[in-house]
Amino acid sequence: MCGIAGAIDLRGRREFPAARLLAMTGAIPHRGPDDEQIHIEPGVALAATRLSIVDLAGGRQPLCNEDGSVWVAQNGEIFDYPELQQELLTRGHTLSTRCDTELWVHLYEDLGRGMFEKTRGQFAVSLWDRKDRTLILGRDRVGICPLHYAEVDGWLLWGSEIKSILASGMIAAKADRRTIDLFFNTFCAGTSRTFFEGIRMIPPGHFLEIRDGRVEQKQYWDLDFPDAGAERRLDDPTPLIDELEHLLRASVEKRLRGDVPVVSYISGGLDSTVVLGLSSRERGYAVPSFTIGLDRAGPDERSHAAESAAALGSRLTTVTLTRRDITDAYPRLIRAAEGPVMDSACACLMRLAGAVHDQGYKVTLTGEGADEALAGYAWFKTQKIRDRLRKKFGDGIPTAIRASVLGLMGGSRAHMPDRFPLQGVRTAQQDLQDLLALGREGLYSGDMWRQLDGHSAYDDMGINHPRFRNWAPLNQSLYVGYKVMLAGLLLNAKGDRVAMNSSVEGRYPLLDDDVIKFCASISPEYKLHGFTDKWILRQVAARTLPQKIANRPKTMFRASRSEAFLDASRPAWVDQLLSREALEATGYFDPAGVARQRAWQTRIPRITVRRGIMDLSLTCVVATQLWHHTFLGGGLCDLPTWTPEPLRQADVPTLDVISSGVSAGCAAPA
Repeated sequence: MCGIAGAIDLRGRREFPAARLLAMTGAIPHRGPDDEQIHIEPGVALAATRLSIVDLAGGRQPLCNEDGSVWVAQNGEIFDYPELQQELLTRGHTLSTRCDTELWVHLYEDLGRGMFEKTRGQFAVSLWDRKDRTLILGRDRVGICPLHYAEVDGWLLWGSEIKSILASGMIAAKADRRTIDLFFNTFCAGTSRTFFEGIRMIPPGHFLEIRDGRVEQKQYWDLDFPDAGAERRLDDPTPLIDELEHLLRASVEKRLRGDVPVVSYISGGLDSTVVLGLSSRERGYAVPSFTIGLDRAGPDERSHAAESAAALGSRLTTVTLTRRDITDAYPRLIRAAEGPVMDSACACLMRLAGAVHDQGYKVTLTGEGADEALAGYAWFKTQKIRDRLRKKFGDGIPTAIRASVLGLMGGSRAHMPDRFPLQGVRTAQQDLQDLLALGREGLYSGDMWRQLDGHSAYDDMGINHPRFRNWAPLNQSLYVGYKVMLAGLLLNAKGDRVAMNSSVEGRYPLLDDDVIKFCASISPEYKLHGFTDKWILRQVAARTLPQKIANRPKTMFRASRSEAFLDASRPAWVDQLLSREALEATGYFDPAGVARQRAWQTRIPRITVRRGIMDLSLTCVVATQLWHHTFLGGGLCDLPTWTPEPLRQADVPTLDVISSGVSAGCAAPA
């Protein structure tokens, strides 16, 4: 992967200052420690910092086509680049590099906006068509690579991270309270909103087209499912198991491509072990693996990981963390994620990526994506129970159960979401989200509620597929998982940000386009078979893994939260962030309400629903306060803040500055 940034003049052909562009790339050196290059011409500027993985010597970017009329900078990978390169050569194109980034300019020449439908991979791309004076900013289908943008002073700025946009010095950091509320409802960031007012994110499967000062957002892909009852189902599912195995092997082979070694994360669970097994089979030797051990800081899967690695012959590196290690890493996590993060496991994965980097690796495979495709989470099972009760007894019993569980939380339900907030549908995730919504009561300040003004977090989830209501209930919930938790948390704070913070690229074989399409097409019974999650993947695993590994139950990797942040051994900065003065300074939370809930933590048993939700909500308060301190001016605690480096000039010896379209490898424009 890499980091990209840039600017386009929406009013004319002003030249963007090189010092500002260099400040934007200078804010994200971790994304591209191997190279840095910018291209400036009247009205537009493109920049890239490079993590060299394909064509190490020749793949510098931004780069252009033969006549310099189309320019591109990319973060990420097109995985089928060897096949596409051959296609382009056959059609008469001239390629000056082996790098997959160069494919964009030639695919654009042939296909225009249809280039997105042709490409398969994980990417965020900026492409400038000089002749039509059109800029295209696009993002991959499921949201692996981030891309942010903002409009200010007649310019549209973009960057792989928000830090780039802030480092331009053209926009001030302000909080977006609706995104904070989305976080408190789902634990996730948005897929279009960010935590910063005025800074947006291009949603997965979308691109922006900027021309003549107009900015249009267009969708080129969305996940789809057959109508309920029309899914693929066979009396003997063996051909479907064969097909999934074939697709996974092809997906892994593509993600092993590149000019650097590849390693794999492993938790000891099914998904990552399948990926490690398939990658080792494809390589012909055991791929090195990395795992996390928790020392009294959460469920410890070291023994499972060691057993799986040993079964596959993989050399295993274990990073062992304590509660103090997690809290010490948290401020760095918030800087990397650019938003509040509730899931402390993200801090663990940030440390794991650091270990990968320290051993000299740049690319790691992960097992992320199987739970969304094949119903791996507990809430899909509770939904199945709820649907069975509704089918047998009507709506009365599920309604009574919901009321009883919510009653355990106490408090007002004035700000509860509707029972069926997504096109009249209640998905599996909402059972937990209802509890989280109640957890806000007594924590938000009066001003926070007033500024939200009745806005529903569900309006920001992007659930607007026109065929959503036609799908089976399980598939409706899987779609929400892809749109919310996967894109907003697992590929963001738990994926791109923590990996790239250590200059490591994560690759996701289970998020391959063909694998996703296949999993969407099959009957729900092959996903959640009775109460066995990921049933069809387990059948594939049984062909190559020991039975006890293939049938290992799903365990969610989670590290300590309340114990790390709220008990007696908590860091001093937690109390500083939760002080009356700090809470009044940010204005999001009621100091008396926060103090009251902290006091309850010592009296309410840990095993109760109310205590569990309160622990989560208070951790969200700590994370939000820490984010505000880090990016919005400091003054809340004794931790450092993030501020951009001073503007740099374009005479850095190691930096290539391309001006007016002239560059090595690209001809000067006519």
